[in-house]
Amino acid sequence: MDPATPRYAIFRTRWGHFGFACRAESICATSLPAPTRTAAREALLANLPADAAEARSQKELRLDLQRRIIAYFEGENVDFSTDPAVDLSHYSPFGQAIMASCRQISFGQTRTYGELARQAGRPAAARAVGGTMARNPFPLLVPCHRVVRTAGGLGGFSAIGGTATKRRMLLHEQAAVGIPMPPGHAW
Repeated sequence: MDPATPRYAIFRTRWGHFGFACRAESICATSLPAPTRTAAREALLANLPADAAEARSQKELRLDLQRRIIAYFEGENVDFSTDPAVDLSHYSPFGQAIMASCRQISFGQTRTYGELARQAGRPAAARAVGGTMARNPFPLLVPCHRVVRTAGGLGGFSAIGGTATKRRMLLHEQAAVGIPMPPGHAW
């Protein structure tokens, strides 16, 4: 198989079927748990670039990563901040900076859209950060669920399950590390 052809795996977690796709060693898309394998596959393939129509299923793909993702949904503090590699080549330098900053948000922690904008050197670009997060093809690995509004609200979430999934993931992480929900948060 040509290394440029995306390969993908759909596997069961405690929360449902999760999917990821990669080219060579870089992840090019993920999909958060869905109730069925078919729904997870459809969500995953929708996140792939248009040139990925030839994606092939590979059940044993990156078993190490599959085990780490399963562990995350079982409540373990799993660090995805640098591994696996994600393909950010289609992002602008600003978009790459946003995605890299988001990957550094620790398990159980949150940052605001404004904080990510400041970290990327564009303090007035909170809305642009929100747009970048809304198009994140790597949910969980680039933890956009950890990015919230300055006033304490969740903000949006375009992955499977919408803001209910975002809330569930945040509460799941905070419970796993023993962090109480901050006062004034509306989630």
